[in-house]
Amino acid sequence: MTAEGYRYQGDVDGRGMRIAIASGRFNDHVTGRLLTGARGALGDHGVDEGSIAEVWVPGAFELPLVAKRLAGSGEFDAVICLGAVIRGDTPHFDYVAGECAAGIMRAQLDTGVPVVFGVLTTDDLDQAMARAGDEPDARNKGFEAAMTAIEMVDLLRQLPKAQLPKP
Repeated sequence: MTAEGYRYQGDVDGRGMRIAIASGRFNDHVTGRLLTGARGALGDHGVDEGSIAEVWVPGAFELPLVAKRLAGSGEFDAVICLGAVIRGDTPHFDYVAGECAAGIMRAQLDTGVPVVFGVLTTDDLDQAMARAGDEPDARNKGFEAAMTAIEMVDLLRQLPKAQLPKP
């Protein structure tokens, strides 16, 4: 407890955590690199390889449904969503990127389980590849998403439990 009250802060020790990673197959030359980054971060921070589930979906638009199913299963402490939505010549980008983000947010709010948005939304392939990094390190947004997942699981474990409304 601090002079002002309680202080809560998540740690990045993933020992004992169970994590699901949902990746979009569309643009898999990008999402595969994000997945490598995420797995690297999880392994580096104590998450056992056998406690990581890998799920592939057709594309970023399908991530929210699968994320909500995984988060609501009770099997995982967090879900990491990885995808790449690259702007093209049509408004397709605007529909997919926005709905993907909203759906992922809704999945975590509905389940109370961290569902991390590791979906790249870029103007071109070069930007996507730069954010997918060559190495599984902090320059890779998959790595960053995994670090967020570990920290959020730890933080939520520290916070008071939510009180459900009485019927």
